[in-house]
Amino acid sequence: MTETVTMFRPVGTAELKLIEQSDHSAYPPRLPDQPIFYPVLNEGYARQIARDWNSKLNDDKVGYVTRFSVSKAVADKYSAEVVGAKEHEEIWVPAEELSAFNAAIIGKIEVIVKYANDELVWEK
Repeated sequence: MTETVTMFRPVGTAELKLIEQSDHSAYPPRLPDQPIFYPVLNEGYARQIARDWNSKLNDDKVGYVTRFSVSKAVADKYSAEVVGAKEHEEIWVPAEELSAFNAAIIGKIEVIVKYANDELVWEK
């Protein structure tokens, strides 16, 4: 049995639609101005980004938190980066490595939280 690590990714509606097109199995390629893919290591931090960033700054004012499991062997290739307070941990996957990272996702990417206008709409 493959050992896994659970990670989270705050996304907006446009990114969620692309995830849905992959049958919830992959995150979309980065845009040219996005050199890294950064899943976060705890749900609280993902909620904070979805609520305080996505649901305020996106055109539709909606933010989601996704949860997924990835092979521990692949996750361990990337060191945790603290980008604020100690709970603000994420890993930085270079854009050119995202396909290989996606291939290491075990199971489906699931949506666990939705915010609109920085208010909680629903959670799984």
